[in-house]
Amino acid sequence: MRLVAGGQPLEEMSVETPSPVPGSVLIKVKAAGVCHTDIHLVSGGYELGEGKRLPAIGGGTLLPLTPGHEIAGEVAALGNGSDSSGFHEGDQVVVYPWIGCGACRKCRSGRENLCEGSPKFLGFQKDGGYAEYTLVPQARYLLHAEVMDLPHAATLSCSGLTAFSAIKKCRLEPDDLLLIVGAGGLGLTAVQIAKKTTRARIAVADIDDSKLQLASSLGADWTFNTLNADSKALLAKVRDLNQGKGADAVVDFVGKPSTTSLGLRLLGHEGRLVLVGLLGGAAQVPLPILPLYGTQIIGNFTGTLAELADLIEMVKNEVVMPLVSGCYRLEEANEVLTKLERGEIKGRAVLVP
Repeated sequence: MRLVAGGQPLEEMSVETPSPVPGSVLIKVKAAGVCHTDIHLVSGGYELGEGKRLPAIGGGTLLPLTPGHEIAGEVAALGNGSDSSGFHEGDQVVVYPWIGCGACRKCRSGRENLCEGSPKFLGFQKDGGYAEYTLVPQARYLLHAEVMDLPHAATLSCSGLTAFSAIKKCRLEPDDLLLIVGAGGLGLTAVQIAKKTTRARIAVADIDDSKLQLASSLGADWTFNTLNADSKALLAKVRDLNQGKGADAVVDFVGKPSTTSLGLRLLGHEGRLVLVGLLGGAAQVPLPILPLYGTQIIGNFTGTLAELADLIEMVKNEVVMPLVSGCYRLEEANEVLTKLERGEIKGRAVLVP
């Protein structure tokens, strides 16, 4: 399923199976997660507010392009001269898609997801997993997934990894109050990660009661429906939970003006607001509050290869379980993206070629 032009639905196309060049690895895709970022890719950009947009297609991207950056599958073939790094044909793997230029300071420090050079992210600059096969440039971007269910494993390379990295950035201390805004696939994974890896208390805010019930079943201590909620009343509730103080950390998995403004308002002194969601727009920030309260605003875009390795070990040890709500045929990609945009998918949807 390929993107031919921004703003148009994906098109089903027949293409040659990629041939692994020296150093690369051909993967037979068994599962490809459907991410909200794919909606931005197909629509052509991110809303910045005031009529401005950040193009989603750029940096040397050539169309048509195969989206899909959450990929799990089997090793189909190793290119001549490839450093297999312990991988063999038939091995089940998760693919790390955030492949950088390898030369800039971020890549050299292991943060290829923040590449400052010419990134080669699978599904964005290079063909990704909405296909029967995809090509990975080096075996170092593969992680073993032998004991894992591949539809669940696929979601780890973005949804799970982003949630894992965001919770780490909160720097939670025992008994801290964490507020998670948005109980979609990422937010629900973050609930599990925070519950199993920290001693923080967890509250979740969303506008869908069924999603909030799911958050409670996964370990959230409190939930708030913010559909018609008054921000003053919400602040009073948060302070009641936290000895008269605001939240110690807020993770915004929605990323629109109303949620970001709410997150800032609900923070206490030295509170950390971690922004993840990309719905877009522009938020007004009361600037004196930042220095007076020591407030920190932190952006989070996916995570590192090392963090993905740590997360996979947690899943293998059943510390965290990715939440997949449905598997769909590859040809249903456009339908699934529409359902996701409408908020009709709880957890994560996966395409199975």
